[in-house]
Amino acid sequence: MNGSISLVIPLEVCPVAPPGAQQYADQITGYVLWGVGILFLVGVIIAIGAIIAGRIFSMPHASKAGVVSIFVAMLAGIAYMVVPSIVASILGTGCVG
Repeated sequence: MNGSISLVIPLEVCPVAPPGAQQYADQITGYVLWGVGILFLVGVIIAIGAIIAGRIFSMPHASKAGVVSIFVAMLAGIAYMVVPSIVASILGTGCVG
């Protein structure tokens, strides 16, 4: 031996889904996206109901909570559209190397 050590280091390792798994991952992602959209809608409806109930029953705290809930739902909707692109830009292709 001449004193040199040769190491084999892979240049890039990329995650690959097992065969046939992608359709199930897409289906689960679709269900989650649909569920989140429904939750946004339900949140806005409940917030509007709190505003109306607060006005009818003279409960200013309920009205304020409804207004805050609408703003929170709108901010969550904006984050729902922006955060995935931020995470994708941070992670890149997902390859390690």
